[in-house]
Amino acid sequence: MSDFALVIAIARRDLMQEFRSKSVIVATIFFSCITVVILAFALGPAPEDLRRAAPAMLWLALTFAGLISAAHSYQTELIDGSFEQLLVSPIPRSAIYMGKLLANWLEMLILGVVLLVVISFLFNVHLGNNWLLMFLTLAVGSFGFSLISTFYAALTTNLPARELLLPVLTLPVVVPILLATVRATSAIFGFNQETPGLASSWIQLVLGFDLIYLVVCVALFPFIIEE
Repeated sequence: MSDFALVIAIARRDLMQEFRSKSVIVATIFFSCITVVILAFALGPAPEDLRRAAPAMLWLALTFAGLISAAHSYQTELIDGSFEQLLVSPIPRSAIYMGKLLANWLEMLILGVVLLVVISFLFNVHLGNNWLLMFLTLAVGSFGFSLISTFYAALTTNLPARELLLPVLTLPVVVPILLATVRATSAIFGFNQETPGLASSWIQLVLGFDLIYLVVCVALFPFIIEE
């Protein structure tokens, strides 16, 4: 099989496992919705305040959900021993990483679309003709987050305090991506006198970070997985 076919096969297997068990999917959706509701209550009933906080709510909920999904992507395979079979098989380590990255990214992207629809409805946020631009922001932002979370999930998967170490290691690295995506989302929503055209500049910045993180993570993954 080609490396591309291996990546697709690994991603497909991970996605099928998640959709069959449904435990992580239900947990991430429930946790994300609870996060949005709690933040909405904390901000109060003012509609304008809720609309202005909508971009931060969206990406904060996605961040928590992405950490849960990334942490779980290795645990099931470690329990049943299938991850060790992957390591001893003649599969490039980069293909393992890319396959798990693809699965985590798709899960996070789907959840992002669901949360966007919920937030748009609850907080009366209108995207107008900017749905495609918003989807692009979700795609590049969630891809950058998945790059780092998938990498550090592999690094911490055998450590006793992995639940604590994963967010501690991941969040400082993804801060630039989260800040840029929040600003891009705010521009798309038309807040702070910003225009949707300004979102393109923030998206380009996120793409730059994504490219750097992708090169570094793919290069380092074979070494950290051997450890």
